[in-house]
Amino acid sequence: MGVIRKRVLCPQQLRKVPEQFSWIDHRLVRDRHIAGKSAETLALYLFLVTVADGQGLSYYSDAGIGKLLPLDAPALARARQELIRARLIAYEKPLYQVLSLDEFDAAAARSAVIPGQAQRTDARFGVPQSLGEIIREMGRPT
Repeated sequence: MGVIRKRVLCPQQLRKVPEQFSWIDHRLVRDRHIAGKSAETLALYLFLVTVADGQGLSYYSDAGIGKLLPLDAPALARARQELIRARLIAYEKPLYQVLSLDEFDAAAARSAVIPGQAQRTDARFGVPQSLGEIIREMGRPT
């Protein structure tokens, strides 16, 4: 099979980079960060990438996100946890941070402390856990 030559299909609607621009990193696909994620999780990630500032930060409330995405509260919570487990976002209500896709620095994560939150290190990943995460894990079957 030969090389596919790309050509503009609809020149009347050629995309231009707007003044306020967000990007989606190609490594999401290439490095399989999105493989196996639910549609709800991918919708939330797209939303967060789109509304984030240059540092990846945004502060939409659950109610605000629920008005813009077809996610009820339980679906939003599941999607958020899936993104956190995949290390694609960090969340401390009401603040979201879309995280870098660069190699994860476990040593830096171990030394990171969130003020006002009781934490321990998750032995599986070497990253801090909040008290809420610890309690949720205690209720899961092993």
